[in-house]
This record gives sequence, C-alpha cells and structure tokens, in this order.
Amino acid sequence: MANLVNSVAETVRERGDATAIGFRENETSYEEFWGQTGAFAAALEAHGIGEDDRVAIYLPNVPPFVVAFHGTLRAGGVVVPMNPQYKAREIGHLLADSGAEVVVALADLVPFVEAVRDETDVEHVVSVGEGESDGATPFEEFLEPGAPEIAERADDDIAVQPYTSGTTGQPKGVQLTHRNLESNARMANELVPDGIRPDDKQLGVLPLFHIYGMTVVMNATLFGGGTYYAVPEWDAQEAVSIVEDEELTLMHGVPAMYNDVVNQPDAESFDLSSLRLCGVGGSGIPVEVLRRFEELYDVQVYEGYGLTETSPITHFNSPVDGRRVGSIGRTVPGVDARVVDETFETVPPVEAGPLDEDEAELDEVAGEIVVAGPNVMQGYYGLPEATAEAFTEVDGRTWFHTGDLGYHDEDGFFYVVDREKHTIVTGGYNVYPREVEELLFEHEAVADAAVVGIPDERRGETVKAYVVPVPDAGVETDGIREYCLRNLAEYKHPREVEFVEELPRTTTGKVQKFKLREREEGAAE
Repeated sequence: MANLVNSVAETVRERGDATAIGFRENETSYEEFWGQTGAFAAALEAHGIGEDDRVAIYLPNVPPFVVAFHGTLRAGGVVVPMNPQYKAREIGHLLADSGAEVVVALADLVPFVEAVRDETDVEHVVSVGEGESDGATPFEEFLEPGAPEIAERADDDIAVQPYTSGTTGQPKGVQLTHRNLESNARMANELVPDGIRPDDKQLGVLPLFHIYGMTVVMNATLFGGGTYYAVPEWDAQEAVSIVEDEELTLMHGVPAMYNDVVNQPDAESFDLSSLRLCGVGGSGIPVEVLRRFEELYDVQVYEGYGLTETSPITHFNSPVDGRRVGSIGRTVPGVDARVVDETFETVPPVEAGPLDEDEAELDEVAGEIVVAGPNVMQGYYGLPEATAEAFTEVDGRTWFHTGDLGYHDEDGFFYVVDREKHTIVTGGYNVYPREVEELLFEHEAVADAAVVGIPDERRGETVKAYVVPVPDAGVETDGIREYCLRNLAEYKHPREVEFVEELPRTTTGKVQKFKLREREEGAAE
C-alpha cells in the first residue's frame, strides 16, 4: 500500500458508480475518474516519464488537476504543484529547480511556461481549456488508452514536491513521501466526527497546489468516498451559493474566507444548514471571526495547525474534545510536539490557557514549537544545509523547527503567539502582531487588519496597523489608536494606523506582510 494512489483505488473498487468530482454542472464518477488517471499514466509512460520523474501541475482547482495528480502517482512520478497565480519569473525557478519534464498548465498560462522553457528540462507541455497554448498538447489529446498497473513505491519515496512560499530567499522544494501524505490524509479523514462518509460533499475551494487543499480536502475526501466539488477561485457569494444549492456537508477554508463570508452585506440570510463541519487552517483565525461565523450559521468550526513540511496537520482543536478557543489544539495521534528555548530545552507548560496576553509575561512561557511524526517531510530538495538547519536530533527523535512561537498548557493544548520573524521588538519589548490583530478584529468598524513592525529611530521598531474599514463606518485613525491604547499596554498599541481598501494576500489567504513592509520602505525613500 506504499503508493498513495492505492487508497483511491480502494474507493474506486467500493464506490465506482458514486460521484467523485463535481464541477459546475458536471459530475464524474469514481470509475470514470479512475479511467482518466489510467489514461494520463499511460500517456506519461508513452513519453518515457516514470518513477521519480517530475510532473508539474500549473492549474487552478479543475478536474484535470485531480486527474493529473493521481495519474502521475499511478505512473510512479512526483507531482510538483505550482500556484496558477505565478508568472514566468516565478515558475522558472520551480521548473528549473525540480527538473520537471512535463507541465500540465491552463491554456492561458502556457505562454509563461514557454517563456522559460529553454532554461528548464521541460519536454512536454499539456494545456487545459481554451486560450493561447501554441506549442502545447491539449489535455484530451495527450491522454493514451490503457490502464497501467500502479507503480510500486516505497514508503519513503517522494510523492509530491510543493514549494514553500519563499518569504526569505527562493522557494524551497519540500520532499513529501507517500507515507507522509498517506498518514496525514488518513488522519484528516478520521478527525471528522464519524469520518468522511460516502454521503459527504466537500467544498473544494482551497487551492490544490497548496498542501491544505491537497491533503485535507482533496485526498481525505477521495479516501473517504465522498464527493469533491472543485471551485477554481474564491468568491464568498459563489461559495455560499454552491453550499446552498448542492447541500454540501463539509467546508474548509483559511481565516480570510470566513471573514469574507461574515462581512457580506447579506450574511445573515445565508442558509448553511447542510454543513456538518467547517475547518480552518493556514493561519490563526481571529476569535471574533470564529465567534461570528458559528453564531450566524450554527455550525462549529474545527481549527487545525500545520505546515507544508508536515503534510500539513500536526494539531487539531476539536469542539468534541473540549475545544479551547484561541488554541491550535492538541497534537494529532502519532505526532509529538514540544515548546523549546534557544538551547532546545523544553519550556514548562502554563497551568491552563489561553493566557491573557496583555497581562502574561509571554517571553517567559513562549518558545519555538517543534514537531516530530510520520507526516514530517524528508527534507528540502537539493538543499542539505537548509535541511540540516530545519531539524534537531535529541534523545533519538528528529524534531522539525516550525519557526512559530508559542506556549502550551498542562492539558496538552498549544497556542501560537506569532511567527518568529514577525515579532516586533520595540524599545526592548517584544510585541506579537497577532495579539494586536485580535483586538482590532473586535472593533465594530474593522473588517480586516494586519500589524507589522516599522523602523523607529528611538525604539528601533514601532507598531503599525493596516486596517480595512467596514464600509461607511466613519472611523478615523485616532479612534483606532485610542481604542488599542485603552486595551493594550502602551508599547503594544499601533502608533501608526493606515486605512487600506484591501490587504495583500497569498492565494491561500495569508497576509503578505513583507509587501506591507516594502510599502514602508518605498515611502521612506
């Protein structure tokens, strides 16, 4: 059972006639889907692509992504997922670094592939949909008749090589094995009450190039025999309509998506009663957004935590097990976590969380969260030094450094304070942006917010808040500053507040704080 795709083959045998993929007005059964993966695997074999060869998928959430993903694994290849928002310059590094020989791209994106093709090992470009795709073979024409046997792979063979977002330096290829992804998809399935059932219908709006959408949404759904509804891009009104019209039962999203829904003018009229579970991850959801969503739609939101390097889930905060709002939850079965200081000594737990971060001395209880388990990556592709820096071996265990600062309590709940590199040091004090952001989200006139550190001659750094106001709220910058000053220690309140129409975000909803800092640098020049 080492090859990840074997788990899908099991579902096909048990539920061949059931719907595997829904997309707009079309439905594809498990039997049809499996036939398409066989045709894709046969095409790869016909072009000499086999075990350990890289196949890049440069698509939004459309059925051919799901087919190419599992067809590549069926042939023994390695999937290299690429963000469809990337342009030529960005994909050039991914293609050259991975050595991908085949690229499956949306037709409109083929010109970007062709622009960098001479600098890579790409030999075959396959296009999906209509658009400018000169030099590419249409997806349907690329497929070959046949149903090759599933390639035998070892547990530690690489299955997927996603790339980190590259907030520092070039993006790094994360080597995820069949065992990594199999164990985590199974875990994601089991974390749902009663497991993902054959009658479950999953909203597939999280990007499939991202590990959250790939493992927790796509693979977990297919392993459980449910239906995956592919949605190419996020639009709050469209997503709600799909949930309502198709009576979907499962929804996963990043915090920004939930924030978008509750801030729609007609949010109170949405009927999401078919949902039995909602999941959130990718970054910490503001407590106020969580509360508003649950109150509006009478459905509980399950919080998860993880990283690309951990396939992704390491922690889960389940209402069934006594959820603590503000926590990322306990470790999932098979995964261990610690909070360590700079010498890798364990930081003692607090009695019970969450702490009142305005009163607690976070520097005394927080440290870096490190994890170990079957879901942790093999390493970074072609980067032995970066791999070595990412791990620490202690007492016979290999621990992965998450880069996240947090603390834990005596009941086993973990709490993320912030990314280590986001911490603001002002006048010798540490300020964790998430604490300020949580407060801002509680303000009735704030629709979205992000906090960063900016240079300050006297303090080294000071706090700045970027705020997206609620339409016609009539709030002013002084009002936001005074509100924060009333609720936070003086050194934590934002000395600068700037109103913006929107925050720069990645496809997966994370605020790109480096872009906010670049704005500050540009303004200072």
